Amino acid sequence: MKRAFPSFLRSLVIAGLGFITLNASARAWWDSDYTLRKKITIDTTSNGVPITDPLGDSVVLIRLSDYQFSAGKDDGTDIRFIADDDKTPLTYHIEKFDSLMGEALLWVKVPGLKAGDTMTFWLYYGDQTGTKPEPGGNDAKGTYDTNTALVYHFSDPSGTPPTDATANANNATNAGLLDDGGLIGQGVRFTGKTPITIPASTSLNWMDGQPLTWSAWINPTALQPNEVIFSRHEGSKDFLVGCDNGVLFVEVNGTRSQGGTPIQVKTWHHVAVLADGTKVTLYVDGTATATLSAAIPGLGGASLLGADAPDATAGDAPFVGEMDELEISSVARSPGLIRLAALGEAQDTSSKLITIGPDEQPPAGWLSGAFGLFGVILRSVTIDGWVVIGILGIMSVVSWYVMITKFFYINFVQAGNKLFLKEWKSLALDLTALDHSESGQAKTLGAGAGPKVQRQLRSSPLYRIYHIGSDEISKRISNGRVLSSRSIQAIRASLDSSYVHENHALNDGLVFLTISIAGGPFMGLLGTVVGVMITFAAIAATGEVNISAIAPGLAAALVATVAGLLVAIPALLGYNYLVSRLKTVTSDLQVFIDEFVTKMAEFYSAPGE
Repeated sequence: MKRAFPSFLRSLVIAGLGFITLNASARAWWDSDYTLRKKITIDTTSNGVPITDPLGDSVVLIRLSDYQFSAGKDDGTDIRFIADDDKTPLTYHIEKFDSLMGEALLWVKVPGLKAGDTMTFWLYYGDQTGTKPEPGGNDAKGTYDTNTALVYHFSDPSGTPPTDATANANNATNAGLLDDGGLIGQGVRFTGKTPITIPASTSLNWMDGQPLTWSAWINPTALQPNEVIFSRHEGSKDFLVGCDNGVLFVEVNGTRSQGGTPIQVKTWHHVAVLADGTKVTLYVDGTATATLSAAIPGLGGASLLGADAPDATAGDAPFVGEMDELEISSVARSPGLIRLAALGEAQDTSSKLITIGPDEQPPAGWLSGAFGLFGVILRSVTIDGWVVIGILGIMSVVSWYVMITKFFYINFVQAGNKLFLKEWKSLALDLTALDHSESGQAKTLGAGAGPKVQRQLRSSPLYRIYHIGSDEISKRISNGRVLSSRSIQAIRASLDSSYVHENHALNDGLVFLTISIAGGPFMGLLGTVVGVMITFAAIAATGEVNISAIAPGLAAALVATVAGLLVAIPALLGYNYLVSRLKTVTSDLQVFIDEFVTKMAEFYSAPGE
């Protein structure tokens, strides 16, 4: 047992580390109520669509076509986007969800997107149990940050003014001519007759020199001189975005940008204007095409889509064409975000930037199905918790190994002791047999038995102690059969020394049980405390207290304590049982030594002693 134990421990440690790695890399299903999920990858490296400028928090468009619409709810409200950690819900909202036509358009807020990198997250769907209480559901207002002043998807019913998707409620005052053939679902068409008015509001107030980002998708149906796509005036101050015979421009206070390649008609193009306080840059399809050394003027009045103000400079023409996805922000967005929108929303490049994997089903096994809530708890365990549970698992396997092997070892020892005592009683009736010079008699005790019985006898601690006593007697008896008192004491000392060694062998390995008993609960408590600390640190970082997000983390933290108790309780019961049986064996050894010394003194002492 002593030689086998270290190699067993080495194998066990390797297996335990493999278990921890497996659980860290292959996380379980986020919610067992969901029957399907897809892996979504955003690739801004050269393998996808290269973007080198910083990105950060982004809102990306997800087009769903390879999607089992019959597996989920008809309106798509069962959809959840979950971060790569398989725990954190991502806010999103639905622009279009048509289960009959098999088309869905969703906008997802992706935090911490990095340039020149890949990011993955999950789309879960297929929950027919009812409305889920957890966060991350269809929430248009929560998708955009506070710096986004206005977003028009132009997805409103016909005859309804465009509705602002942000929390600012900058809804238009009049309806446009909606077009089902927009780039992203439904768009709006301008014929040169009726522009769309965006009323003044606090969130759309522009201060002198403030940063600004304006963007939209346009599809001109005719190329005219001085077409105005967006306009805003106040006295002599103005801000215009337009197209002059196909060359897009931006105008600030009468000064217009120059240069640029003409765009083609009946083709969708992404147009963005980025103002940083000292200059204004015009982007077409994600690439800067013109700059203007100017600052945004202070403007607080209404804005027009598709035409210039009635009292504006003569010669400006209304825009004739289509528009989709208008967005205005009160900050200067990163050029990387402008490129991300231009390439991620265009139909010809979006599939390279954003890939949607095939459907995956929940793993079969003990983490799903009837285990329900317990599976949810285990899926919420963090990597530090799995490390602690892995260590406790190793301790549990070691303690069970000790208990099982020690149980069979004690059985084997007691069987050998029983056989020896049967032989000893027959020998003890005539102890003078040890007086002969045939010292080999003691060594061949039980020679008439078979090999199995011989092995059992030799495994008996009683036999080994008897054999030592027999050797000591044969060494000290020469011509007579008399042992002095000092010889008897010396033999007793040898027997006591043998008893100590046998006692150590019998108790070998029990220290691992005491370690499991004492260390298991404390190791589990450590995992629980660390898990609770991480949960509350996450609350402090987000500044939001949500019971649906906190409860799984706290429950998962307590799993470590449960694991510690599951290690300690069996080890405690097994230890007490084994110790009681070992006490019986050691008591038999002590009784035998006393009996052996008594009979030795009786038969080998000199007369009168």
